[in-house]
Amino acid sequence: MDKEKFSILLVDDDEVDRMTVKRSLKKAGFSAFLTEVENGQEAIAELQKYKNNLVSISETNDSYPTVETTNNNFDLILLDYHLPDRNGLNLIAEIKALNLNLPIIVLTGQGDEEIAVEIMKAGAVDYLSKGKIQPNILVKAIKNAIRITQAEQAVYLANQRLRASHQLLIGKNKELERQQQQIKLQNIKLQKSYNLKSEFLATMSHELRTPMNAIMGFSQLLLRQYPDPLSDQQKNLVERIFSNSKNLLDMINEMLDFSKIESGRIELNAQKFDLNLSIKLIVEELRSLAVKKQLILTTDIQLKDPFLIQDAHFIKRTLVNLLSNAIKFTESGEVKVTAWEIDEMKVAISVKDTGIGIAPEDQDKVFEAFRQVDQTFTRQHTGTGLGLTITDSLVKMMGGKIVLESELDKGTTFIIEIPRRYDV
Repeated sequence: MDKEKFSILLVDDDEVDRMTVKRSLKKAGFSAFLTEVENGQEAIAELQKYKNNLVSISETNDSYPTVETTNNNFDLILLDYHLPDRNGLNLIAEIKALNLNLPIIVLTGQGDEEIAVEIMKAGAVDYLSKGKIQPNILVKAIKNAIRITQAEQAVYLANQRLRASHQLLIGKNKELERQQQQIKLQNIKLQKSYNLKSEFLATMSHELRTPMNAIMGFSQLLLRQYPDPLSDQQKNLVERIFSNSKNLLDMINEMLDFSKIESGRIELNAQKFDLNLSIKLIVEELRSLAVKKQLILTTDIQLKDPFLIQDAHFIKRTLVNLLSNAIKFTESGEVKVTAWEIDEMKVAISVKDTGIGIAPEDQDKVFEAFRQVDQTFTRQHTGTGLGLTITDSLVKMMGGKIVLESELDKGTTFIIEIPRRYDV
């Protein structure tokens, strides 16, 4: 309703009635451009021009011309019900067939009010009795008819956009479903490859252990120097063979344990055992490594009840990994193992060293598989990078967690917290 002047097609064969309409509009101060025709044929001809004008504008992508530039840009039709060549119902049907979406107000004579329902059903927006036309009523009817038509068209366009959006969403959903299906297939392939890799690692690690054990066994036989003694040079070479074979076997065992954990083939065997005794035995087992580096290795066990129902092997493997790392990365000072009770249902064990420490930006990486802080080929400390990964997995399988506290060049502390009973 922003236009200052509306274009109206007035269809009426009675000149007096047409004059009445024009005077009413003028008296009401309603600005309108009127195109007058006297019968249905002329009305259809004008509307056909309007339709052709719309098509030409659409083809050239120009904006709609203003009413001052064309006589065929209509906003509304005022239609006399009784025309010399056809009745109002038939003409309304013809107009609707043109699909112009123009509001129609029918002007009826006296006594024609009973056909109003048929007129509205045929597609007219409103009807007015010629004998009762008043300026304000006519203008109000025209404005309402245009407003209703514009609102209906806005709703129609909105519905069209919604349908288009709906179809677009359907297409996108189908594409997403197709992509999800592809991702599922890729995941299945990746899982198969992952399982094959784990099986390969487990098989190869197992197969490599046999010859390595043989090499170590023969090396030990030679070191016994029976029946003939070895020269100092020969003894040194055999000791190197044995030491390197043991290091290699340790790495193979780590690979085997890691592959078992990955493939879900390692099971927890909970049983009652003395944690105090286990810690002492593990520390004594690794004491030679600390003595070799002149490190102080101590324990501080503060357990009122030393008995746990957990997997003793998991505990041993966890402590061996943490202690071995602590000794490996500590050049001077001490390594200390502490055990205490957090509460009645949970215990904690810490392994603290005075070694090289771990930078804050590297602390999140230490539990990743095959990850070492120093990834270069010239690194000082060797290993597979699986020790802490395996340790973290074993602790989680026991229902616990592992916490890292470290400061660069000052040392590292690993704290494991586990339930006293695995089933709890």
